[in-house]
Amino acid sequence: MTEAILTSDRAAFRAALPHGGRLIGMDVGSKTIGLALCDAGWSIASPAHTVSRGKFSKDKIALAAFIEQQQVKGIVIGLPLNLDGSESPRSQASRAFARNIAALGHPILLWDERWSTQAVTRTLLEADASRARRGELVDKLAASYILQGAIDGLMAGF
Repeated sequence: MTEAILTSDRAAFRAALPHGGRLIGMDVGSKTIGLALCDAGWSIASPAHTVSRGKFSKDKIALAAFIEQQQVKGIVIGLPLNLDGSESPRSQASRAFARNIAALGHPILLWDERWSTQAVTRTLLEADASRARRGELVDKLAASYILQGAIDGLMAGF
């Protein structure tokens, strides 16, 4: 396993994964965790799965199994900031979740996700998805949006 770091600095995260490797993106909500995966070359993020939240110990076991099964090397967690860039109570909850997940031993990048859910919801509305279908897809699509933004940022300048 790679050194477990928790950072918002993409250069530090990239340095912790000098050979790349598959990444998982997480949109952490109070009821669900949307998951997305990207290839080892960090080019395309794809929605993967949604985990219903329960006790953290059970969530952590499920996430650890999924991460191992998918051969993930690093984790990107959406950080919901306020519009002015300041921290919100949801930001603090996401940071706490990231600190707890750090025990899995993978580098973690906290990524600004201010517009992810709105962008995904707008796309689903434009696609005329039903309310039920939007509810089913929004979390893992938001995770994919977050992860794609992060890998685009990680690859910028390289």
